[in-house]
Amino acid sequence: MDIQENIVNKVAQSGLVSVDLAELKPAGERLVYDIKDNLFHGLILKEKDFREFIKTHNWEQYTGKHIAITCSADAIVPTWAYMLLATKLADYASTIIYGSLEDLEIYLFNREIEKLDAQQYKDQRIVVKGCGDIYVPTASFVALTSKLFPVVKSIMYGEPCSTVPLYKRKD
Repeated sequence: MDIQENIVNKVAQSGLVSVDLAELKPAGERLVYDIKDNLFHGLILKEKDFREFIKTHNWEQYTGKHIAITCSADAIVPTWAYMLLATKLADYASTIIYGSLEDLEIYLFNREIEKLDAQQYKDQRIVVKGCGDIYVPTASFVALTSKLFPVVKSIMYGEPCSTVPLYKRKD
């Protein structure tokens, strides 16, 4: 007697749509420009010295990079200094924000989430992939959830074979 068992992929038949935020990660190097390196004795920013630095610094090294401008020193830095840095970086960098590397990563992911057409997920059962080799900020999972919530049938977190239910629309 020859018994042949058919293997059924129940995950594939479930109708779940998997969304992997890691696929939205923009390419490009991320850097922090720390203005503390421009402070006199690590305390104050001298306008004349800073403007001279702005004129002579090699800005081409930031070409195509994503830049977060910050000051890690406990100093009062005038707002115009960050703005002046941004004017120089604008010709070279792909992205410029004020904040940390984490802030930059959130900005980059959320910019990509904003481009998503939520209507493509209308009335779908969504599983947002949760684990992977590429870091995705928690804030971006929240942004994606907020974007999809109005149009989807349900949202789950994890993998299609093991999900955590988050939302189910009452029909």
